[in-house]
Amino acid sequence: MANVDSDSRPTPGKKSKFKQPGFFTRMRASLNKGDSWLTYDLRKLLPGETVDQDALDELETQLLLADVGVDATSQVMNRLQTMFDGGRLRTGKDLGSALRAHLGDILAPCERPLEIPEQDTPFVILMVGVNGVGKTTTIGKLAKKFQDAGHSVMLAAGDTFRAAAVEQLQGWGERNNVPVVSQGSGADSASVVFDALARAKARGIDVLIADTAGRLHTQGHLMDELKKIKRVLGKQDENAPHEIMLVVDATTGGNALQQAVAFNEAVGLTGITVTKLDGTAAGGIVFAIAKKLGLPLRFIGVGEAVEDLGVFESENFMDALFSRR
Repeated sequence: MANVDSDSRPTPGKKSKFKQPGFFTRMRASLNKGDSWLTYDLRKLLPGETVDQDALDELETQLLLADVGVDATSQVMNRLQTMFDGGRLRTGKDLGSALRAHLGDILAPCERPLEIPEQDTPFVILMVGVNGVGKTTTIGKLAKKFQDAGHSVMLAAGDTFRAAAVEQLQGWGERNNVPVVSQGSGADSASVVFDALARAKARGIDVLIADTAGRLHTQGHLMDELKKIKRVLGKQDENAPHEIMLVVDATTGGNALQQAVAFNEAVGLTGITVTKLDGTAAGGIVFAIAKKLGLPLRFIGVGEAVEDLGVFESENFMDALFSRR
């Protein structure tokens, strides 16, 4: 029998988009920590005030070291090389402006914020990812944000392999007065999520966020379990889950790209959240994922607080990368 902790008390008033007071400032401070390409003064690439071929070659190396990825780096460098060969790339200012523009072109199509439509059934978000990426914490933060935007929320503790994950989710539920549907350790994850959707329907809940056990993208049998959860949800609502969101850890670099590709092939991702951008001197994995998959980048995390998870906005992200302390 499932346990439901707390009660659902939707925030009164009109539902609205997420508000992000101060998030840009926190993001800029986090991304500009340390001596990395994020704070790399492009003038260091130049022997004088003029761009030369050596400077372009060094920039390419810096982008690859920052996990921007081969595909994204090749696109950017090909464009910069064309500008250089045509005499349109002479000064450090030219280089900085062009680099920002071309990197921004990769991210802009992926700026598609998650919006909860008005509908008669709960909007179901299935959260997936490998162990240790901050998935359960992200769920708690999202629950709070949805609440603050005026939506009623329910959580499903579908990670039945780790008792700590259930306890962590219940902790978020208690703090935010959000109901959590859970079963005993080792229970069938699909059963937990199926039950949660039935309860969310009965209560008229707006958003159901379902946690799942962390799994390596190379573990075929566990990826099959995700497919089962997806099928089971579809039996109650043919459109559910409405969002399959992958959480990746920016500090894992190229592994995060491999995870995104594998999970997308297995269950068809509809959005990605990138966490721990404050804990890496690289962070270019955002560009690598955007170039490879073109999936919506929903949220980015730059710290532990609820306020440190923000809606991804490409222009603000580029401003933070290219700002100087």
